[in-house]
Amino acid sequence: MSDSGATSLPGLATLADVGRDAVRGGYSRHLFDDADRTLREWFVERASRIGLDVERDRNGNLWAWWGAPGPDALVTGSHLDSVPGGGAFDGPLGVVSALDALERLIASGASPGRPVAVVVFAEEEGSRFGVACLGSRLLTGGIAPERALRLVDAEGHDLAEVLAGAGVDPAHVGRDEQALGRIGLFVELHVEQGRGLVDLGAPIGLAAGILAHGRWRLIVRGQGNHAGATPMGDRRDPMVVAGALIARVPELAAAHPGSRATVGRVTAVPGGTNVIASRVDVMLDARAEDDATTRALVAEIADCAAAAAAERGCTVELVEESWADRVEFAPSPRAELAAALGGPPVLATGAGHDAGVLAPLVPTAMLFVRNPTGVSHAPEEFASAEDCAAGVDALEAVLRSRLRGAA
Repeated sequence: MSDSGATSLPGLATLADVGRDAVRGGYSRHLFDDADRTLREWFVERASRIGLDVERDRNGNLWAWWGAPGPDALVTGSHLDSVPGGGAFDGPLGVVSALDALERLIASGASPGRPVAVVVFAEEEGSRFGVACLGSRLLTGGIAPERALRLVDAEGHDLAEVLAGAGVDPAHVGRDEQALGRIGLFVELHVEQGRGLVDLGAPIGLAAGILAHGRWRLIVRGQGNHAGATPMGDRRDPMVVAGALIARVPELAAAHPGSRATVGRVTAVPGGTNVIASRVDVMLDARAEDDATTRALVAEIADCAAAAAAERGCTVELVEESWADRVEFAPSPRAELAAALGGPPVLATGAGHDAGVLAPLVPTAMLFVRNPTGVSHAPEEFASAEDCAAGVDALEAVLRSRLRGAA
């Protein structure tokens, strides 16, 4: 994003220098790295300054409470981590907006008729350990603790080690019935990751649902060898297989209207310039309108990979890293938000969110703020100061409406 984007809200401006990525541009902020720890410290300080009580749950998520924690709580928030080289808005906008909206309510003399909390979910992007929405998945039981704790980052550190280093007891991670039982409504504000609101000419919108999506690892194995000493006809090169597969992915996805398939990362072993790789990992992200179409697309991609591998004397293995069913946000919370906001447009999204993980278990809704570039997960992600302010206004109106209903 541009430097001007970081000043769209004063709270974002205070975070503008945290986790800047000098190589990729934008920001790289990952679970419990230095940038993430700094952002977490900022959240605790800011929340405490406006009179909220902050606690960390058993899965590393942060909760800032207005009023004593309890059932039927009105919860809002988002995440603070980023993809590698991401924009400044994806995640932090929802946290900053939530704190701003709550600060206004407190300053106006409002009294919470029910508990209110701002939550920061851990590892939403999955950029360190490969599983998106890890904090909310652990909270809801969407991933087994045993599997989660064995996840390993690029430096070889497993999640159990990283959590313990941050003061989170690995023995206690997993589904948190107490935290789930407190949530009466969760509202996540997020920058839109697309051009829907631009095309509709609206600064604010509501989410209808989230496309089915997942991540897969295609492991292509061949024969490592010397790049100079091995004739072309004698090679079993997994990189050639990976390249052929990647070239086919766009047409395979295009055959399913509305589907999206992306290879965003390729890792070669051993990774030398003058070495024929012995193994290549191809990381696939696939999304479609429904669960069956998404899985059918992935199966076709896997078949294509198997055919390319057989032609080159290689093998391929498909490993599912994460999966999320299509989410349809319940109409009742959405109708409540629509009434409080005067009927903003409603649109679906292809991006995953913590709200989508919570939606099957608790009443959940999402607010989107217009992104004039339509770009996300990249430095060009943006939202104007006026639209960010409209987002805070909308979130304040939703919170105030809910609190009046509890009076």
